[in-house]
Amino acid sequence: MGGGYCLHRGGPVGPDQGLTHLFYDGGCGLCQRSVRFVAGRERSGQVHFAPLGGEAFQRLIPEATRNALPDSLLVRRSDGTLLARSGALIHLLGRMSPGWRLAGRVLAWFPEGLRDGAYDWVARRRRRGAACAWRQPASDPRFEA
Repeated sequence: MGGGYCLHRGGPVGPDQGLTHLFYDGGCGLCQRSVRFVAGRERSGQVHFAPLGGEAFQRLIPEATRNALPDSLLVRRSDGTLLARSGALIHLLGRMSPGWRLAGRVLAWFPEGLRDGAYDWVARRRRRGAACAWRQPASDPRFEA
């Protein structure tokens, strides 16, 4: 799928209204580290985490949309907009402390094609490393199946 910032717009769904969801590849070590990074720095509790293909992903992302998504971290904003690649990263950085928000603003100045090209380059290499045996914290309500 071309581009990367706004993939799909849809309305909020029921009890998930107001939440941002970060969907990730549970078998990818880089994705797991990214989730731990975001979870440790985003303190509002308004970002929930769920694996691609999991129950929350299936509930919140229509099947026709799921089939067209890139192999990427995906963010579903509270307004239903789906973000991928560098757009997802910029959005997540904007939810963190001032230093990380600044990093996101700087990243946003680069052309989307360049940002997404760099993201895709890293993504192609991420599977070379083995995923660690990380398990999401059972006591953290931000993690969904």
